[in-house]
Parts: sequence; C-alpha cells; structure tokens
Amino acid sequence: MKDLKPITPAGCPEIKRPIVIAGPCSAETEEQVMTTARQLSHNGIKIFRAGIWKPRTKPGGFEGVGTPGLKWLKRVKEETGMYVSTEVANKGHVIEAIENGIDILWIGARTSANPFAMQEIADTLATADIDIPVLVKNPINPDLDLWIGALQRIYNAGIRRLGAIHRGFSTYGKHLYRNMPQWHIPIELQLRFPELPIIHDPSHIGGKRELIAPLSQQAMDMGFDGLIIESHCDPDCAWSDAAQQLTPEVLNYILHTLVIRDEKVSTESLALLRQQIDNIDNELLEILNKRMAVSREIGRYKKEHRMPVLQAGRFNDIIRDRVNLGKEMGMDEEFMKTLLLAIHEESVRQQIEILNDRKQ
Repeated sequence: MKDLKPITPAGCPEIKRPIVIAGPCSAETEEQVMTTARQLSHNGIKIFRAGIWKPRTKPGGFEGVGTPGLKWLKRVKEETGMYVSTEVANKGHVIEAIENGIDILWIGARTSANPFAMQEIADTLATADIDIPVLVKNPINPDLDLWIGALQRIYNAGIRRLGAIHRGFSTYGKHLYRNMPQWHIPIELQLRFPELPIIHDPSHIGGKRELIAPLSQQAMDMGFDGLIIESHCDPDCAWSDAAQQLTPEVLNYILHTLVIRDEKVSTESLALLRQQIDNIDNELLEILNKRMAVSREIGRYKKEHRMPVLQAGRFNDIIRDRVNLGKEMGMDEEFMKTLLLAIHEESVRQQIEILNDRKQ
C-alpha cells in the first residue's frame, strides 16, 4: 500500500498531528448533534464524528437513527464548516453517506472481520469512483493479517486516502480496558506499512472516560497520527456507550495537556521498541494471571474430589508438546523447559495453598 494521500478530505487544510476526530458515539437527536458540534467547533475541532447506523451485540438496543441523521450531519457542515464522518457497514450505507455529502467513512471492527462485507464496500467505492478518505478499524480479534486484508480490499478499490483505526481487541473476562490495546499489533502494522496513517481510539479501548487521557498520550508517544474520541454534550445521558464519552470541555482540556513531539517518532527507534517490549510484558502478566486463576479453580476441584495435586503423566505430555511448539517458533529448548517448569511450579504452589486452606 503505497502512493497514499492524506486521510483528510480533499481540499482540507493540513492539520498538524494529531488529527482529531470527535463527536458522539451516536447521533440521537438533531439538537444533541448540533449542540455537541457547535461546542467542539468552538474548541477548534475540524472533523466531527457520529454513528448513524449502530451495530449492537444483542437485538433490542439502540441501533441508530438511520438515514434521518445524515441530514443532521449535513447541517453540521453547513453551520460550523466542520468535516463530518460516520461508520458504514454495507453497500447501502456507503451509497447514502456519499449522497449526503459525508466527508470521511470509517468501517467498524465487526465489519472489518468479514471479508464478504469488506469486498461489498470496496466494490461500491470502486463504482462510485470518489476520492473519499476511508478508515478501517482493526477486527475484534487480534488478527493482523485480517486487518491488513481489509485495508487492502479498500486500497484495491482505488482509495488512496486510506487509514487504520486502532480500537483494541475483544477479550473474555474483566480487565482494566474494555478492549485490550495489544500495542504490538498496530506497531507491527506501522513497521509493515510506514506510509499508512494510524488513528488511535481511546474511547473503545478504555471504555471509561478516565482512561482516555493516558491512552491518548501513549498513542502520541508511540507515533500514531491521530485520535478518534467520543464526545457528547451530555455524556451521562447518552443513548449508547455513556461511560466512555467526554464533554467537549473535558476533551479540550485533554488535548491541550497532551505532549506532542515535534517530529513523529521513528518506528525503528530504540525508545519505541522498548515501549513495545513493555506493552508485551504487561500482556504476558495478564495472561499469566488468567492462567493462575484457572489453576486455582483446578485446585478447588481436586480438593473437592480428593485428587492429588501433581499428575505426572499429564505434566510430561504438556512439557513435551509445549517445548516442541516453542521450538517450531524458533525458541531454545532449554529456555522453554525452564519457563514451563517455573509456570508449573507456581501453579502447583497455588493449588497446594488451596488444598491446605480450610476455608476453601
């Protein structure tokens, strides 16, 4: 993916890093849209976002106002001079958005995970023959090749104002973040495609408004090109994702406290690589914590059924299989044995604690 153009709309004056796209999760009413847009415009935001069609996990929730909301975005353009953007998920969305003058399209995580849907959108864009920026969110699962494939389909449709949105990856269970950042994945995308702009989405990664500032700063420190942040004139009363939306005033404060380096940090710099190691280490600790939680559950089961903690046959099978898998990935056999033995010893220690705890 080369010969890419700026992801801002054609004719838009150059926006210094970071590019900021802000607005409510959902367009709810014309008054809500216009009030939020006026406040954001007053604070210098140039690109307004609002969801018109909202994919929901379960039926029965608010799924967006649909086509009428496009007229409200058109009014935002006319009255504030802002550029407007919305999410599209199928051919019909793309056609309606273009017909109503939407300046930037983004494709959500559920859609980018579906090659059939991505190809339908790409074919529609190719037929439209329009120079419109398109941003593609990472798929819900941590699959870099699937993300790249989604981007390539749009690129092959002739779109050169192309960018990626890092919105984190879904995971099971309770965590600090709504969606795990897994920073090494967008960094790998940077390394493979240095010309591709990456926009960070702290709203969907954090899931809580208090996490938006630190996540935004981390994205800037890692050289990302911009931020897409959910902002609502009355976030506590939002019809969707209330917990992760900011008032325009709070957003303005966060943006003015961000530390932006004069030049974009090279993806080959030692500092960025060290940051990548730190992030991966944190993810390893989270995974180890989840593994130990399962080990403790096994300990409770063994205690209830009067089973011994150590079962040598299964342990030997695990060590052999994992060592062989590690060797296939290019890791040293002795390193794998040492690592797996240390993890196993800690699992046994925690299970013994449970067996000796009369309260369990």
